[in-house]
Amino acid sequence: MKPMTLHKIEVAARPATPIPGILGPLAALSLSMLLSSLGTSIANIGLPALAREFDASLAEVQWVVLAYLLAITTLIVGAGRLGDMLGRRKLLLGGLVVFTIASALSAAAPTLMSLIVARAAQGVGAAVMMALTMAFVGDSVPKERTGTAMGLLGAMSAIGTALGPTLGGFLIFSSGWPAIFLVNVPMGFVAIVLARAYLPADRPDRRVGQKDFDILGTVLLALTLAAYALSMTLGRGNFGSLDIALLVVAVAGVALFALAESKAPSPLIRLATLRKSGLSASLLASALVSTVMMTTLVVGPFYLSHGLGLDALRVGLIVSIGPLVVALTGIPAGIFADRFGARTIILAGLVAIASGAALLYALPASSGVLGYAVPLVMMTAGYALFQTANNTEVMGGIAQESRGVISAMLNLSRNLGLVTGASLMGAVFGYATGTIDIGSARPEAIAAAMQTTFAVAAILIVAALAIVIAGASAAPTNDPTERQ
Repeated sequence: MKPMTLHKIEVAARPATPIPGILGPLAALSLSMLLSSLGTSIANIGLPALAREFDASLAEVQWVVLAYLLAITTLIVGAGRLGDMLGRRKLLLGGLVVFTIASALSAAAPTLMSLIVARAAQGVGAAVMMALTMAFVGDSVPKERTGTAMGLLGAMSAIGTALGPTLGGFLIFSSGWPAIFLVNVPMGFVAIVLARAYLPADRPDRRVGQKDFDILGTVLLALTLAAYALSMTLGRGNFGSLDIALLVVAVAGVALFALAESKAPSPLIRLATLRKSGLSASLLASALVSTVMMTTLVVGPFYLSHGLGLDALRVGLIVSIGPLVVALTGIPAGIFADRFGARTIILAGLVAIASGAALLYALPASSGVLGYAVPLVMMTAGYALFQTANNTEVMGGIAQESRGVISAMLNLSRNLGLVTGASLMGAVFGYATGTIDIGSARPEAIAAAMQTTFAVAAILIVAALAIVIAGASAAPTNDPTERQ
């Protein structure tokens, strides 16, 4: 019996899949994640050039960005559900093809309206890509390396976000605005080739057919999310009657969606699953964390430029520290989640974010750039820890046939948090300055408003901590120390 026991221990210690065997799938998924995040950030830098090219106002060209974001936000959950039903590989390949073709059409758009339509189509492809990349991890990567894979995808998302403004600025300067969309075409082609070659074949659930797709729930959710996203973006933090009306529509939409899902034979989202698995706690915490992290991108530049008097170059360099830290911390965060357990790393990440926000509240403006940069590093490193471990925790406890829709919901919670943070935390900051025109506020008022905003941010993270702890008893465990 003893030799047999030793043999079992030796086999158990051996990785289920050698590292070279997962490099191909991870390359395909990483490039898909990079492209979808790059599509979000690279267009912002081109808005002034687009306004000149099409003789349009800033409000009009902003729809080039909004069309992409709205398509992702409204369609991502439905895309995840379709992937579970029809096959994730097939749908991801379709999303990559749509994204690539739409990128080429965006570069060739003769009018602003045609560009907006092409960008919406690009967002449809990106919704599929975002929804399914994390879902593929469970099919392509051994369970003991799930955290590392999630960390890599998080790092690629951060790299895409950070690279967008720099790459976009260079391309516009050297080749003109079409280049910021045309650059996606060769990368999209490579992603299609990698996905065809390395992603595992589809194993759709034969019991689920297209006739079971929850059309009513999908439409209600899409309209609800569109109303909410528009209410958060159109007024840019200044809530008028239209924004309030859209919020009312969104709240009513949530109620109607919940009612429809409770009666649907094959619901888009099983509400009981959210309650029993603790998934709702993870999603809500993710939304709160993303709301807070958006504060560093919305409030930070105002504080650095108007509060500390830095020029645009130095402001850009300091703001870019955040995405850079996330990119460098993503893979180590995944390794830590695999080694020490996802829940431990989730809590560590939240504590780091709360500590950084508290420091930004407590430190005086006299502490200068260093007094902002150090807490920023703490917050962004904590964000990488939380996001990677939270994704690992959730996706590790989800059945194969539901990974697409749950992956989509994780991405949706993050996107909604970013949209909310841009509006809500921007409004808090503007209110705290005590003036309508933030640009005319005194440096002391800007510094005080920054402290107030990050005090609110710290409170939100404490709330996220409480939600995670409260939901821990219901959540599935993926801690390697608890596996038998």
